[in-house]
Amino acid sequence: MVGESPEDRAREHGMSTLTAGSAIVQRPARVAARRIVHRARGLSHGPITRLVSPSDLGELIKPFVFLDHFDLQPRGKALFGIHPHSGIATFTLMLGGSVAYEDTTGKSGVLPAGGLEWMRASGGVWHDGRPADPSRMQGLQLWVALPPELENATPQSQYVAPEDVPQVGPVSVALGRYGGSRSPVHAPASVNYLHVKLNDGERWRYEPPAGHTVAWVFPYSGHLDAPEPVAAGELAVFEESDQPLELRSRGDSGFVLGSAIKHPHDLVLGSYSVHTSAHALERGQAEIRRIGLRLRAEGRLK
Repeated sequence: MVGESPEDRAREHGMSTLTAGSAIVQRPARVAARRIVHRARGLSHGPITRLVSPSDLGELIKPFVFLDHFDLQPRGKALFGIHPHSGIATFTLMLGGSVAYEDTTGKSGVLPAGGLEWMRASGGVWHDGRPADPSRMQGLQLWVALPPELENATPQSQYVAPEDVPQVGPVSVALGRYGGSRSPVHAPASVNYLHVKLNDGERWRYEPPAGHTVAWVFPYSGHLDAPEPVAAGELAVFEESDQPLELRSRGDSGFVLGSAIKHPHDLVLGSYSVHTSAHALERGQAEIRRIGLRLRAEGRLK
């Protein structure tokens, strides 16, 4: 257009301008921050706070269908007792203390602070967890909904030592990929789950991988500006988008961030199971019953 300035043309194409002497330097205009569309503090039962369940917030942020935050002083008792799952993967991130684990894939051992437990329950598995020592236990347990080709597959479990978790600056890559590093956990490629620690005033920018329109953050300590304030103990869900996230720490903070390609399937629920169809759920429950009969015969169940 006659008489249109370089600045006008730049704005028309979504660019901002910066004058350097007589030259006009163009750069992309600042993208609007992703809005927070849901907040939750969950429901607490003693030392355990349930932030996400498959029947509520899990529908909004699937494949992340469940999240518990636990903070407890062991009293010499089992945490949950042996119990089953099918159709999902459970993922435990230990923030403090240690847990002794055992599962019906044949794995057992001790998971210390900073360690990861990935239990792909798939077709059906039972597992158990109990304090390994008297120290205070803190951590997060996440459930990830699985695609149809994995929801009734053979179960698999992985236990990752703290020193084997990739670290990229302030980020521990718990699941997925970040900054050229990849988690050793054999999770679906469509999921990222990052554990981040920032100092007071430190900023962190997250560029989601292509297709990761689901995103949420949970600070377990400190506060974040995202850019709206997010307090410790509050889970914040971002609008579905592929835009970056800009986070700033107020005080030293620790938080987890999940991003993923949206799980496109229905959530069909059992007591400890999440599947994509009634038929798949019945297959999982049948395998759970079969393993349960064996555990009773071995004296593991009453």
